[in-house]
Amino acid sequence: MKNVRLAGRYAKALFDFAIEQNQIEQVYEDISLTMGLLKFNKELNITIECPVIPESKKVKIFTEIFEGKVSKVSFGFLRLVLDKKREPALLLICEEFIKLYYKLHNIKVVQFITAQQASEEIVANMKTLVEEKTGANVEVQTIITPGIIGGFIIKIGDFVYDASILRHVNKLKREFSHNIYQAGF
Repeated sequence: MKNVRLAGRYAKALFDFAIEQNQIEQVYEDISLTMGLLKFNKELNITIECPVIPESKKVKIFTEIFEGKVSKVSFGFLRLVLDKKREPALLLICEEFIKLYYKLHNIKVVQFITAQQASEEIVANMKTLVEEKTGANVEVQTIITPGIIGGFIIKIGDFVYDASILRHVNKLKREFSHNIYQAGF
């Protein structure tokens, strides 16, 4: 089980230090790069989380990948995570850092779920509408889920607006299953 509290503490420490050093934007880019590498490179992620691989080998891997490509603050933080043997929580630390950055810049992540690819115009209109309603900057993640049949679902944090065909079909099924009229007429 991942320790969210631990990840939150490390992310907050990096966040505060980056602000103190006036490098928050650069560190955000570095952490986004790190998170992307860990999410999409399964071999690297497995290597980092493996307790059998010695720390010296992990440090060498991190040095080859990140040294000179990320800021000194970010590289120092990555080394600290390795030194403290917290590398299994690195992806979660990155996610928590991104949340802090988004909170600082009033950015909301909106998941726009459709059955097929929506046009750029529809996505732009939805983004504008959500920005007007929330008063926040919006980052849209489009997700294609053919199972919703049609329509769309918008998720913003805990809020869900479901205008999918699947929801309407399921609602009709529930209503017909509780029909007080007798069948056969």
